[in-house]
Amino acid sequence: MAAGLTSALALTSVSACGGSSPLSKDVTIHMIAADYGDPKTDNSSLGYWNDIVRAFEKDNPHITVDIQVVDWTHVDDKVAALVKQGNPPDIAQIGSYAQYAAAGQLYSADELFTVSEEADFIPSLAQAGSVDRTQYGIPWVSSSRMFFYNKKLFENAGITKAPETWAQLATDAKLLKDNGVKVPYGLPLGPEEAQAESLMWMLGASASAGTGGFTDSVGNYNFDNSANVEAFDWVKKNLVDAKLVGPKDPAVTNRQDVFDDFLAGDAGMINGHPTLLAQAKAKGIDVGVAPLPGQDGPDPDTLGVADWMMAFNHNKNRDADGKFLQFVYQEKNTVKFLDEYGLLPVTTSASNAMLADPKDKDLVQFLNLLPEAVFYPVNKTSWTPVSDRVKKVIGKAVHEDPKSVLSDLQIYAEQQDQSKPASS
Repeated sequence: MAAGLTSALALTSVSACGGSSPLSKDVTIHMIAADYGDPKTDNSSLGYWNDIVRAFEKDNPHITVDIQVVDWTHVDDKVAALVKQGNPPDIAQIGSYAQYAAAGQLYSADELFTVSEEADFIPSLAQAGSVDRTQYGIPWVSSSRMFFYNKKLFENAGITKAPETWAQLATDAKLLKDNGVKVPYGLPLGPEEAQAESLMWMLGASASAGTGGFTDSVGNYNFDNSANVEAFDWVKKNLVDAKLVGPKDPAVTNRQDVFDDFLAGDAGMINGHPTLLAQAKAKGIDVGVAPLPGQDGPDPDTLGVADWMMAFNHNKNRDADGKFLQFVYQEKNTVKFLDEYGLLPVTTSASNAMLADPKDKDLVQFLNLLPEAVFYPVNKTSWTPVSDRVKKVIGKAVHEDPKSVLSDLQIYAEQQDQSKPASS
């Protein structure tokens, strides 16, 4: 599941796409969007988009919107193939934008939205969508992560509260194991989403070890810094070697595996997101939610994740693209999508609406984390190959020497990073 916005290069053009006057000629814009629906149920995102298009076309008779919804497994590749063929869609809602922004193929946010609409995007998400201080990636939906625990399993093991430190987590995991819990702590470092679990542990390293994370304060890759090494050293020794992560090898265990364990009542503790919370409650699991435990105390940081909207400039349909995106990002339209799929908003207006709605009370704790959440370095064109490598190899750090594994990742990341010499 797999954000951003800021710039003021073309304010004079905003009125052209931001005004209420209709276009004088007929235009058809093509959009490709990811499907957030569960293939086991009948809740494809196509239904949402068809409703949006019908309402938009009623108000904008000169604009036709052709929507294609593609599953997450293929949607990024679908758009990439069309771009390579010289036939990109007008609008795409996919997982990454940086490579298209770097190639000069996207409209900037200020060419599509009014100043007030642009300012409505949550700042941390806006920054994540910006390249050289200009926003090209428009956040579509977001999510943050928190620490989940099964209250019944905790009570049975004599644990009275959520762990706040890594040491407390290890102690609780031992108590859970001794009480027969199959997966005391679910550690998914397999290829599905190893980058998420890894980053959450890195962010929790103590300040004395330096700043953990994938990049440093100026955006350079920083995989093998002391905080990251310390985090994986601790996980290896205190959870994996201590056999507190269940019978599966965490290096190949996927996120869905530990989610399934949690939903089955077999996992005591995992890092989760809002959708999982709703799923667990639907299954009758009494879920405790807390900040991520850190090395010395509750982690003030957490992982933020966003998916992206973007408008390609190839067909010169900026005004039509802008009108449609402004309609899509109206509060009522975005909240409808978020409610359907249990996701977090990307705008302040939608956030305020959800905060005020009693049915969204479980989301408040996740929403409160978004302004300071740490996002993947999605504004780097190198992040896609680097992320793929992280997914494939970082699990080795809980079996081999963490320093060596992270150093190899650092070398690879620098080689992929076009913004600095590979030798730096």
